[in-house]
Amino acid sequence: MDQSEHDPLHGKTLEHVVTTLVEHYGWEELAGYVTIRCFTHDPSIKSSLVFLRKTPWARAKVEQLYVRLSRAK
Repeated sequence: MDQSEHDPLHGKTLEHVVTTLVEHYGWEELAGYVTIRCFTHDPSIKSSLVFLRKTPWARAKVEQLYVRLSRAK
């Protein structure tokens, strides 16, 4: 069995991950789970993507939250 079949991030772009989280939680609740400025002050998908691409620790937290959400569905 292929490893990618079990990886919820396989084939998902960072934009898809952030958009899905925002649609599910909204910016305010998302900022409660991952406290980063791009989620708390004038949030947008574009500014979040710029920040997350430059900041590995924040991207890891966002991806972990997405994985938990995917497994819960």
